[in-house]
Amino acid sequence: MSKLYIVPTPIGNLDDITLRAIDVLKQADYILAEDTRTTSFLLKHLGIEKKLYSHHKFNEHATAASVAEAIGEGRTVALVSDAGTPGISDPGFLLVRTCVEAGIDVETLPGATALIPALVQSGFPCDRFCFEGFLPQKKGRSKRLQELAEESRSIIFYESPYRVVKCLEQLSEVFGAERKVSVSRELTKKFEQTVRGSIAEVLAHFKEHEPKGEFVIVVSGKPKPESKVKHNRYADQADTE
Repeated sequence: MSKLYIVPTPIGNLDDITLRAIDVLKQADYILAEDTRTTSFLLKHLGIEKKLYSHHKFNEHATAASVAEAIGEGRTVALVSDAGTPGISDPGFLLVRTCVEAGIDVETLPGATALIPALVQSGFPCDRFCFEGFLPQKKGRSKRLQELAEESRSIIFYESPYRVVKCLEQLSEVFGAERKVSVSRELTKKFEQTVRGSIAEVLAHFKEHEPKGEFVIVVSGKPKPESKVKHNRYADQADTE
């Protein structure tokens, strides 16, 4: 049956693609790719020959309706981004919404994304978290950080290597230099690394070692103040001993 498939692709290690994703890519009538050159490399690695069309942030508004129309006429289309799950800090949302509004089936495969591995290996609580993706580069950046300063959940950001130091400096200023942070780079790749510590400690590390690769920054949530009731109970116990 014709539908739109959302297909996650590896964030680094090409062996992380699922068997089901490979099967869908083989069976699709064509593939929408954020960058056809990147996807061509992946398809060659997988031994798949398939027609590719560009679908990225600069043309998605113009192409979403025509893609939905093609699926409505009986085509099966797979959407991939350069790495990870389409729609998560990548093109995809607009096309999915267009298909949903047109009554077209959309099926999303589970698979690679950078935020979950970075969160889990941070050592911070994973049961509740706040994913922010990329912060605004200029307008609204400071305001958004101020809004997040009181957030008690673990907070996840994506950042480019060119802005990692600046980002950590801003986090230190707004959240406090002693707030804990975990910075992961090049996840699943040969030079994967995670640096943990206070914001001040991690900032010092990346001032000394030039940031390279793709980065995920995980900041611990603001600690909750100890309950006064709990404090008084301990004080009462101390008085009776």
